[in-house]
Amino acid sequence: MQVRLSDTLSGRTIELDPSAQKDIRVYVCGVTVYDYSHVGHARTFIVFDVLRRVLMDRGFNVRYVQNFTDIDDKIIRRANEEGVSYREVAEKYIKEYLADSDALNIMRADLYPRATEHIGDMVEFIKGLLNSSHAYASSDGVYFSVKTFPEYGKLSKVKPEELIKGARVEVKEGKRDPLDFALWKFYDEGPTFESELGRGRPGWHIECSTMIRKNLGTTIDIHGGGEDLIFPHHENEIAQSESLTGKPLARIWMHVGLVKFGEEKMSKSLHNAVYIRDFLRQYGPNTLRVWALSTHYRAQVEFSERTISEAVEKWKAIEDALYSIRQQNGCCPSPSEVKEVLDAVEEANAALNDDLDTPRALQGLLRASRAVNRIWGSGSLGGEGASEIASGLERLAWLLGLRLPEIGQEEADEVERAVKKRNELRKERRFSEADRIRAELQARRIKLIDMGERTFWRKVEVI
Repeated sequence: MQVRLSDTLSGRTIELDPSAQKDIRVYVCGVTVYDYSHVGHARTFIVFDVLRRVLMDRGFNVRYVQNFTDIDDKIIRRANEEGVSYREVAEKYIKEYLADSDALNIMRADLYPRATEHIGDMVEFIKGLLNSSHAYASSDGVYFSVKTFPEYGKLSKVKPEELIKGARVEVKEGKRDPLDFALWKFYDEGPTFESELGRGRPGWHIECSTMIRKNLGTTIDIHGGGEDLIFPHHENEIAQSESLTGKPLARIWMHVGLVKFGEEKMSKSLHNAVYIRDFLRQYGPNTLRVWALSTHYRAQVEFSERTISEAVEKWKAIEDALYSIRQQNGCCPSPSEVKEVLDAVEEANAALNDDLDTPRALQGLLRASRAVNRIWGSGSLGGEGASEIASGLERLAWLLGLRLPEIGQEEADEVERAVKKRNELRKERRFSEADRIRAELQARRIKLIDMGERTFWRKVEVI
């Protein structure tokens, strides 16, 4: 099944066909681990998680690599503030990132390379650029010479002279040209690495180019990240990688739109970041995924009470449907009802093939979910038709990374006893006591649905 993706570099839609090429190599720029990750990071990684699931489902073999930048000025600054080593800071926030990622049901990458694991590879990469005159040594480091790469600016669509005019470059005495960027910085203090280049630390951009080449090869299929990485990070990656190899770095460049908090982008440096861990405590992971996927990945998205409330309501409908197909309550949906659900599911799948159109896919999932909830409400969800509905709905939910809240056996047994006790109280017409049990269960995010003589209970994300 073919998947079409928009390429930032060419501006065209590029088709991936598993019958022509089954192996897909994906690299996504990861986080700099000096603090907790925020919902802006979450949106990017949720998008690429869905892409990975869709590619796998369509028959591709996906190798997915996402790096950690574990040596950086911000990490060193945090280490100095806390009186610990930079490695301790990096290790702490790598663990925190992975915990957040797991909570969001993001599939673990096949590999999480760290910058500090590839220092020797970076040195060799830089030596190759020096030997080919694409780089030069200065008093404070080794720089890439942008003038040696005529296509510089092809990703960001900004000409070098306009970049200089816009003062979006760092001017330093040791640089031959304002656009030149550091490959290796000389330092006498702080965490440093001894190398043939001199004592120092790598520049940011060389890290990803090196880790891609080492772990995925010269040309990869998809390179992704947030749109704020287009310039300078990805532009510089292209320049140094393609200068060294003479080959394209990636076939497809995918960029996720920024999260806007009011008029500003969400950023730790702007002190307006909402940490993933804080969001999850209040709303749960599925609401965050639905919010992140309700806007096309290439567009910017607003983080506000309104957009979060909309995501909550969407997830409630989907959540109910996922429970309904597990808690079948009769027989049987009509052929037209089964077709209604499966048609919506099929439309959603088609949307995912079309440049990962998750808003349209969610609309399809919502139509299917509301139909399922209507069928369940009429007491006729069961039998063969229900099995078809369940299969289609669960597959689509998996593609979007949505799953029901987990509940342990001990808690499930407690809830069963409480529900049984409540039903006994209702039969005895001791309604105030029964209502108290309902309220106690609601406080634990347990929703009760009375249907005739039966009571169904569901562990929900938001009451």
